[in-house]
Amino acid sequence: MSLASFAELALSPRLLQTLTELGYETPTPIQASAIPVILAGRDLMAGAQTGTGKTAAFVLPILQQLLTTPREADEGRPIRALVLVPTRELAVQVHESVLRYGKDTGLTSALVYGGVSIAAQVEALKNGVDLLIATPGRLLDHLRQGALSLSRLGHLVFDEADRMLDMGFMDEIKALLRQIPADRQTLLFSATCDDNLFALSRVLLRDPELIEVAPRNTTAAEVEQRVYAVDGDRKLALVEHLLKVKGWAPALIFSRTRQGADQLAQRLGKAGINALAFHGDLSQGAREKVLQEFKAGSLQALVATDVAARGLDIQELNYVINLEFPHQPEDYVHRIGRTGRAGNKGLAITLFSSEDAPLLEKVEAVLDSRLPQQWFPGFEPDLTRSEPEPRRNSKAAQKQRARKQALGGSGKGKR
Repeated sequence: MSLASFAELALSPRLLQTLTELGYETPTPIQASAIPVILAGRDLMAGAQTGTGKTAAFVLPILQQLLTTPREADEGRPIRALVLVPTRELAVQVHESVLRYGKDTGLTSALVYGGVSIAAQVEALKNGVDLLIATPGRLLDHLRQGALSLSRLGHLVFDEADRMLDMGFMDEIKALLRQIPADRQTLLFSATCDDNLFALSRVLLRDPELIEVAPRNTTAAEVEQRVYAVDGDRKLALVEHLLKVKGWAPALIFSRTRQGADQLAQRLGKAGINALAFHGDLSQGAREKVLQEFKAGSLQALVATDVAARGLDIQELNYVINLEFPHQPEDYVHRIGRTGRAGNKGLAITLFSSEDAPLLEKVEAVLDSRLPQQWFPGFEPDLTRSEPEPRRNSKAAQKQRARKQALGGSGKGKR
């Protein structure tokens, strides 16, 4: 579905005026498809990657519905809409969108997430809010303390629902559902769709509309993907070369481990490259400070673990570098989705060594396409090195045996 302008949607003049002031004229495909469904009161399951305008796709119609269904005069300001998100960073970004789009509506919103004092959040909730953005764990803390009630909730949004499942939030979700009216409208937004997510949708949604603006588990067409084969002990040197000599910066660099992120950030710093690590060992305040520095252009590289793979809203990011393939192939899609956004071109580079072979195969299976390997001049892999056999009881060995069994014992599939 495509629309020529936001004026074709049933949005209030106040919201349309704000969109005009922000320079937004034409809805993105997910916005054009999802907003009418949400305004009609239907439950929705939407597959849309970050960078497609998905946040506005649910924020705008929810603001519209809150405006057109005013509160009872004697009921104060109960929470009428709730957006659940998996991470603190995404919570902050969704809240910023709510504030931006709803600035002239008179509606109020609040933000609750872990890692910071709960007392200040309790104070912010004391007088009630129309719309709440929260992470599941901290929201349950507030409910247990009696700091808020969800008894009047009419709209529930799960943003990046697949990530919530990946992070093990299912128990928290079940606990929350017991305190939310059954006749609510529920919206499920996800970058990837799999069997687990469809199973969750059957629990959460009633006769939902299904919208997918791109094939499942695909990467943006604007992102050029390159896989450089390199010896494992030369990966850090190649990253340094890409940033310092090729000038491929600012770059968001992903490491599977916090230790790896710290090690690379320190090496880059010693080479005169302004880089900082971004992971869960940092305090919330430190993470916010690092992220602001990167957004402001003060850093040439942000070295992150997958905690940063979802929801980061970094404009005009041209380069993403994967120090290695992630363990979960869907995370590859989310990682490189940080670039090539809103029609801009992007370059996603993944460094590949022999031990990454099983992970490469998993990524290619999810993408349903090959990722050809190439060599970077001066960093060609040493082909005389022997590749160690995986330990018999290691995960790699288990995967190798399972693959052989699935393919009739040959161990080789059609590539």
